[in-house]
Amino acid sequence: MSTHFKSLATFGAFAIASNLAFAGCDELPNQAQLKNALDAAQSQNNGGFGLDMWATIVDRDGIVCAVAMTGNDRGDQWPGSRVISAQKANTANAFSLPGLALSTANLYTATQPGGSLYGLQHSNPVDTAAAYAGPSSNYGLENDPLVGKKIGGVNVFGGGLALYKKEGDQFTVLGALGVSGDSSCADHNIAWRTREALELNLVPGGVGPNNTDGIVYKKSSGWAHPSCSKEAEMVAKTIGAG
Repeated sequence: MSTHFKSLATFGAFAIASNLAFAGCDELPNQAQLKNALDAAQSQNNGGFGLDMWATIVDRDGIVCAVAMTGNDRGDQWPGSRVISAQKANTANAFSLPGLALSTANLYTATQPGGSLYGLQHSNPVDTAAAYAGPSSNYGLENDPLVGKKIGGVNVFGGGLALYKKEGDQFTVLGALGVSGDSSCADHNIAWRTREALELNLVPGGVGPNNTDGIVYKKSSGWAHPSCSKEAEMVAKTIGAG
């Protein structure tokens, strides 16, 4: 084989491997699956106000794959939380790796003034043209206008978790899930339950309890998150989310 064709073959193999690593939305839950998992998670005690929720899934490139809501209409949950859920998903995806999972809850302390990651929350701004495009009547549905767009944004409180696939000893980041609509601590618990229901919760390691991306309430930790309530803390401990 000539050097030219060897180079082409090598490039082709690399392209195939790259495509597998960035498989888009095909390996992620669809809107109906997301909604079912979110409904089940929200219906349980999560230590918050029991409010209706938004959830968004993005792929590894940060493209929105699905948006869902638990209410019957878009006004049944905080309207501002739709974009926040997408922002959380973007954040968890953007700052998680095949060897290290970081939840949005893990980023709180480090991004405060004087923290080691201060300013991170001002990077990668939300694409407002994508965030507010299309008819509002489609928000939270299969044809939500966010689907297919890169939303951007960085959020540094609970509710965003990376989604992983594990084959043998290898972990692959497929994208991430963002949940919003209640206290940030309840958001984290609901996201945790939702990810578990979707069976994309095997993480390679993290800065949270038990080497996960769980929420940390220990104030001395550089990855800590403020407590919203003792009840939310207990729920997190019970379900393994912190």
